[in-house]
Amino acid sequence: MDLAFVQSGLLEKYLDSDVISAARVAALLKRRGILDGTPLWLEEETQTPIPPLCEFGRYLSTALLDETTLKDYGRVIGRLDDHLAGLHSDVLSASESDLVSYRGHRTRWQEKPVGASVWGRESFVLNDFYGFLVDRKILPHRPARLAARGRNALAPRVRSGMDIRHLTFEQYRYFRDVGLGGQLPNAEVDPVFRGWSPLRSRAGSDIALGSGARWREWATVLLPEIGLWPGMPGGAAEYIVQACAKYGRARAIYVPEDAVASADLFCLLERPDIVRKAARGLERKAHDLFVLGEVDVAGGRVRGVLDGVMREFQMSAMDAKLRRITVHEGEFGLETLSLFVCRGGLMPGADAWKSYRHRAWTRMTNLADRSTPLLPGRRWRWHDLRHTYALRLLTYLENIMDGEEPDLQARRRQHRSYLTGHIRHNPLLIVSRRLGHANPATTYEYLQYTDDLINEFEAAFSSWIGDDEASYADIASHAISGAKGGR
Repeated sequence: MDLAFVQSGLLEKYLDSDVISAARVAALLKRRGILDGTPLWLEEETQTPIPPLCEFGRYLSTALLDETTLKDYGRVIGRLDDHLAGLHSDVLSASESDLVSYRGHRTRWQEKPVGASVWGRESFVLNDFYGFLVDRKILPHRPARLAARGRNALAPRVRSGMDIRHLTFEQYRYFRDVGLGGQLPNAEVDPVFRGWSPLRSRAGSDIALGSGARWREWATVLLPEIGLWPGMPGGAAEYIVQACAKYGRARAIYVPEDAVASADLFCLLERPDIVRKAARGLERKAHDLFVLGEVDVAGGRVRGVLDGVMREFQMSAMDAKLRRITVHEGEFGLETLSLFVCRGGLMPGADAWKSYRHRAWTRMTNLADRSTPLLPGRRWRWHDLRHTYALRLLTYLENIMDGEEPDLQARRRQHRSYLTGHIRHNPLLIVSRRLGHANPATTYEYLQYTDDLINEFEAAFSSWIGDDEASYADIASHAISGAKGGR
């Protein structure tokens, strides 16, 4: 069985048929609600669709999942079928023992076994897949029995907690300045550093830490959203994320002034040279891009030509794929509207940001000595900056609530008093709203890391971002003022 994905943008380039035109096929896909990324399973020899599986692909498409998720779901079914082929079976005739064998293969026997969280997601897809086949009468029953209360028997037995990893002040500065920025541990410039666009990587880390946003929420930010657009006053910025937010839940993201200044430095010193070199290439493929003619900063909207049609979008409703191809007429010609840009002239993707982080880690470990901060056994992730933001902000807000109270039991009594009486000013709930957690219980996971940090120092964010006196505590005051306003 072969796996393919719907990609309507490639029809014009590759479809060569006298029977039906590319435009007609694209119109049919749109009318039937078949999204890009929808998985298609094909017979190996004839390359014809396998009806039950492709029906499941259409079912996923109508669930309005994003393109990445659709592809991930398709790969899960594809991996299962590859394993079953070695057992002389397939996904439509699999038995319970076949699925148990696959679980053992993925979690124990393959070269790089997956952890409980990854297998938990895969088992959810498989459970959904076989539930769909039973509901549609394609199979008489699920190949794996249901556990108590209808639970998925293939799921991990133990629910794993959040993998919360945070950085100390010294670790963050070492990561940002030495790993990403190309300095030596003694803060001198490294003459042999061969990194490309270090200010871009530094700005990314400052925004990630200063905003507490998820990777997709800060790496796709547009210039008008972060205030780096002609006519905008500058300073701290606040913008709405929706399409790039987890589960599409809209919320405001606050970026402190020092983080915006870090991005502004990148725009002044590195970004112009990148966009100048890429402008000619963007002009050649303008027909594949969303070319803007109007940017309404006050209304948060953009208007331009996409696929030969005049379109208008709310910035917050633009997903990562659309943001990546959005360009405007700049000083040197067409340039991307996104803050971050790579050599091709467009917004860097997930793999690019992963490579920046991996190269930084290699550099940090190579330069590590007794004078450098202790590095963990596993390389840092961009998401660890979000965890650091949450812990530092939570600790800072708790210190404000506790005042100078040194006794742990007395502090806990104070917490019990304001949990109900002052719900809007509860530090945990403020941080939960800032992180965009759907359930405050997710934020509770951070509490186990705060007891040893409370009263560590008052200005929890002092001098983290920027090179002079950072005002990262403004994040906390901004969060509290938002809470007082009933947000």
